[in-house]
Amino acid sequence: MVRERVADRNVCEPSVRHISPAVYDEAKTALAHWPADYVAVEVTGDEPVRVTAGPCRTTPLYLAHDEVRLYGSWDMAELRAHARQINVREAARLLLYRPRYSHDTLFDGIHRLTERSTAHFGGHLYLRYPEPALHTGPRELTPGADVLGAFAQALDGALDVRPLDAQHTVFHLTGGFDSGTAALRAAQRYPGKLNTAALLIAGPGRAQQVRRRREMRAAVPFGPLDDVVDATVELPLHPACARVRGEPISPYEEPLHHPFTVMAARIAEHGAHTVATGLGGDEMVALSQAEHPHRASGRMEDGEGLPWIGHRVGEVADFSDVGIAPPAPVNSMTLLSLETSAPVLLRAGLWPLHPFADPGMVALGEALPMDWRALKQLQRRRLAALGLSRDVVWPAERESFAEVVATSLITYGKPLLKQILSTGSPLFDTGLIDPDGLARGMQALDHGRYEERRDSQLIEVIHLHQAATAFL
Repeated sequence: MVRERVADRNVCEPSVRHISPAVYDEAKTALAHWPADYVAVEVTGDEPVRVTAGPCRTTPLYLAHDEVRLYGSWDMAELRAHARQINVREAARLLLYRPRYSHDTLFDGIHRLTERSTAHFGGHLYLRYPEPALHTGPRELTPGADVLGAFAQALDGALDVRPLDAQHTVFHLTGGFDSGTAALRAAQRYPGKLNTAALLIAGPGRAQQVRRRREMRAAVPFGPLDDVVDATVELPLHPACARVRGEPISPYEEPLHHPFTVMAARIAEHGAHTVATGLGGDEMVALSQAEHPHRASGRMEDGEGLPWIGHRVGEVADFSDVGIAPPAPVNSMTLLSLETSAPVLLRAGLWPLHPFADPGMVALGEALPMDWRALKQLQRRRLAALGLSRDVVWPAERESFAEVVATSLITYGKPLLKQILSTGSPLFDTGLIDPDGLARGMQALDHGRYEERRDSQLIEVIHLHQAATAFL
């Protein structure tokens, strides 16, 4: 058993122990109720090995095998030798920006063990999904219900599950609603101890982000250190980026890989061992289709404006939902986001902590009426209750990495794409990318006609090409 530490349990020595069958059964039963992340490996006589993942996934777990051995790692690069060919259906999902949580990865031969799934291996690998998790819907509030108090209490509960060492924990304080509410609540409880970090964006929202972060840090006493990495300097696709250098970086890792790697290294240099984020906050208060009808993203029509999309994408796009995982206790998009952020942090010796992915926080979000979830009213009202200004609670400018991605594609992306057109790509060979269409798409960049909704997706073409080239 490999378990994430929790606050009210003793730390076990990582050594082999001989126990009775009764104690073994008791430990196995208790493991199913472990309140944090875990992985269990069971070997029983001549039966297949069983590997089970818990419901609170913090890191990815990739599996591969040969005739006699089963291999597993959070770092897909360690399974590189087992990548056989591109999984066309999964590649289509990624190219259409329609990610799905499943046992599939970009490569046949490498599998993802999803939450509560079990892998059985006895020379052949069989992956079994769990039963669907049950979810509730919005409830009517009782008169005078203290929603903000319940929100603070749920945040406290999420933070208290694990032993939080404030002196060595950094909050990723982007200036947004989710990271802001989590960090401010934690700083209230550990005044003057929690340091912060962030990536600085570009565009109209840059000055606003600086102001909002400054106001947040002044509202409650944080620690003295604030590691800010300028993403306009440490651009994605920078020549120093591990992806660009040809290292085997999983296509599921952080899209803004280079700046996040720089930030993680700086955090670790200052002695931290844990990074807390606001990931999962969007999904916690998301509106359902019934509450806010909207077209699902990633349909084949979304590829019509992308001239580089190849014929194979159209052939498999309608099968995007085949073989996906059943509903999980935590939203599948949150789980994918956690897997995206973890490897960069783990390589730097940092453990990720995501309060909004806690089951108690998820349950609170499901129970809230629509008017507390729409436009992130829950987080906005929490910030307003702390006395923060309208600039923080109702920012006028969009804060995103869109401008950073645009600059990166125009400066470093164009040469990379031209090199792909010149030397070829496994994505061409499989019909996932049309080289002629990619050349047409490049013309807009060459003439300075960058269109965000279309051209920003070229970064995914580069990421998938780099991964396919490095792994195959």
